Amino acid sequence: MPRSVNAVASRARRKKILKRTKGYFGRNRNVWTVAKNVYEKGLVHAFSGRKQKKRNFRSLWIQRINAGVREYDMSYSEFIGKLNKKGLQLNRKVLADLAMNHPKAFEAVVKAVK
Repeated sequence: MPRSVNAVASRARRKKILKRTKGYFGRNRNVWTVAKNVYEKGLVHAFSGRKQKKRNFRSLWIQRINAGVREYDMSYSEFIGKLNKKGLQLNRKVLADLAMNHPKAFEAVVKAVK
């Protein structure tokens, strides 16, 4: 009995990867083994990048809040400590937005904390 290799499915699998590597530089786009490796590595970077994005945004928010509270002679750590003591449930994303775009509202939060 002859060996069945299912060339149709194999080719479809390769075409799928090669279609996704369109736009890559050099052999990365059209040599099957190289394209497969580069594509898989890209997925790894995409996964870790989604985690790094969260870290980067959190640190950006902290910097913005710190810059905002410095105008009121307070440090970021003091501000967050007092905020938690008062029981105000505002996350860093909201606080950073207030500090940047709504200074009057941010001032009200700072005064409520003091």
